[in-house]
Amino acid sequence: MPEKVLFSWSGGKDSAMALYEIQKNKNYELSALLTTVTEDYDRVSMHGLRRVLLERQADSLGTPLEKVFISKGASNEEYESRMKDALLRYKNAGVQSVVFGDIFLQDLRTYREENLAKIGMKGVFPIWRRNTTELAHTFIDCGFKAVTICVDSNFLDKRFVGRVFDKQFLSELSPTVDPCGENGEFHSFVYDGPIFREKILFKTGEIVLRDDRFCYCDLIPVD
Repeated sequence: MPEKVLFSWSGGKDSAMALYEIQKNKNYELSALLTTVTEDYDRVSMHGLRRVLLERQADSLGTPLEKVFISKGASNEEYESRMKDALLRYKNAGVQSVVFGDIFLQDLRTYREENLAKIGMKGVFPIWRRNTTELAHTFIDCGFKAVTICVDSNFLDKRFVGRVFDKQFLSELSPTVDPCGENGEFHSFVYDGPIFREKILFKTGEIVLRDDRFCYCDLIPVD
């Protein structure tokens, strides 16, 4: 009998590849996507994606979406408390594990596993330690489509935000930038690919600089 799992979903390419792997594995049954949303902005925390586009991803995936709302500038205590409340509801419904798209950040994996262990749950990491250059090319070769929605200007020029994540994009990256942006160099929004029933339509909007560091490209839903 497949194990029921929650999926920690950011809306980006690493999440999409991890979900792709989970769907191919008959040992797991996906219960819901779990995403943190900053209630003040009504956007996905960290990525800055509009909630409506997140919801359209979930609809296209055919998977329930569990939104955990936190305030802007939320402390770790607030984040962990609200996440714990959500996780316990699923644990009580028979879900024992949470799937993550992390690749090689050991401190982040340890943080996740320690917090899950406190409530008797565990983490699943389907793309852990995968070569990120190969993973980026596999993502593209599998037919996934993504656009960058945030870049850290400490690592990348703002011309990289709002662009399609394709082989041309990869070819322009500095050797010091991880091809999957695993060090936080960039974040993405996946709008098409083999895990989706239909393409998510959008247009690119304003590009803004936040905290004198992060360039965000607003994506506007198209009906």
